[in-house]
Amino acid sequence: MTQHVSRTATLFVVCTAHFLMPFMMSAVGVALPAIGRDFSASAMQLGLVETTYVLSASIFLLAMGRMGDIYGRRRIFQYGIVVFTLAGGLLSQAWSIESLIVMRFLQGMGGSMVMATTFAIVVSVFPAEERGKALGIAVASVYAGISCGPFFGGALVTAFGWRSIFYLAVPLGMITFAVSCAKLRGEWAEAKGEPFDWRGSLVYAAAILLLICGASNLDKGLWAWLLALCGTGGLIHFLILESHTEFPVLNVNLLRSNRVFAFSNLAAMLNYSATFGVTFFLSLYLQYVKGLNPREAGTILIIQPIVQAAFSPLCGRLADRFSAATVATIGMGLCAAGLAIAASITVTTSIMLIMVMLATLGLGFALFSSPNISVIMGSVPPRYLGVASGLNSTMRTLGMMGSMTIITISFSIFMADHAVTPQTQPQFLTSMHTALVTFSALCIVGIFFSIARIKKQPDQKYLS
Repeated sequence: MTQHVSRTATLFVVCTAHFLMPFMMSAVGVALPAIGRDFSASAMQLGLVETTYVLSASIFLLAMGRMGDIYGRRRIFQYGIVVFTLAGGLLSQAWSIESLIVMRFLQGMGGSMVMATTFAIVVSVFPAEERGKALGIAVASVYAGISCGPFFGGALVTAFGWRSIFYLAVPLGMITFAVSCAKLRGEWAEAKGEPFDWRGSLVYAAAILLLICGASNLDKGLWAWLLALCGTGGLIHFLILESHTEFPVLNVNLLRSNRVFAFSNLAAMLNYSATFGVTFFLSLYLQYVKGLNPREAGTILIIQPIVQAAFSPLCGRLADRFSAATVATIGMGLCAAGLAIAASITVTTSIMLIMVMLATLGLGFALFSSPNISVIMGSVPPRYLGVASGLNSTMRTLGMMGSMTIITISFSIFMADHAVTPQTQPQFLTSMHTALVTFSALCIVGIFFSIARIKKQPDQKYLS
């Protein structure tokens, strides 16, 4: 059926969705102070506006990927756009901070339905020799959304108020849905007729909920550590349960017997764990240590996603011409080099060196991301493409949470409950250096996993 589907239209629909999701995520971050003033919200409540979205996406990604395999990826994708757009409209009418948080959970569910199916749709439509290029363009649209979010979001909030960001989600979502109905005529459901594993999905959702709630509050006390421990135990129970389920939401054999698939996902999680927290630290460093204002700091920090967006299509084409696993490993090496530079930052480090470091990280991640996705998606049979896409997105989310967990632990050890001030600057720098050295070590471990799968790469064994 895929031969009758327009590849250009498919890529356009996927890229529009990929731009919309991170754009909304980063734009909402800029709007949080205005939201807080409107609703007299606490810092914790404002944090929940972002955390709830990530939590919801993490809970549903794997299940939505499996549903796409069973009921059709196009269908789940379109339902996701509808839910995301509807949630955006409701968010624009939020009457309290509590209602905003609840509707962000709904929006995260819609986002998970989209992100769990997009890469699987691209792989289903494009032949192996063009897949890296297409995935590179799709990944570039994600970074474009991240880059544009703070700039356009800030402009919208300044001119029209924070609700305008959610108003914008409605026409963008409607356009994406309309184009998908008109142009995305194929359907892909290689696991059609198989039952959905509700029990495994509920166990997984509960485990992720406990893990993220615990990991994001490790500095709050023993109860958070217990939650994180229960979440980890829940994930182990989930894997054991799935290994004895005939039609699991996650086929554990894909991880147990497919070394390329397992190591590629581990490399993805380690890469996100190592790189996600860098922007957080640098935002504080540039403003509190270097004395830049938010606009100046944002202008510098945007270098990384811009480089990622600019080079991702090219890196995708490299993955088509050469071994995708090798290209991804080189990217991981560049990320490690960028993190090594970041770990050496002091009070006197020049802004130019920081810009070079951000560009290095951006290029490294561009080389890693789309080739690594190409390896993951090419290493599984077509009936598991949705699961592979959902698991890859889950690895990204868990990596981000892992990065923030390391930051939380570092702050709790070296800064306790103190804010970042000129008086606590030495403690802040110690926290930053400790976390960045840890990030560097994670990236090096990720390089070993990335290298280990090169000789075993199936060269698009299933999807050629």
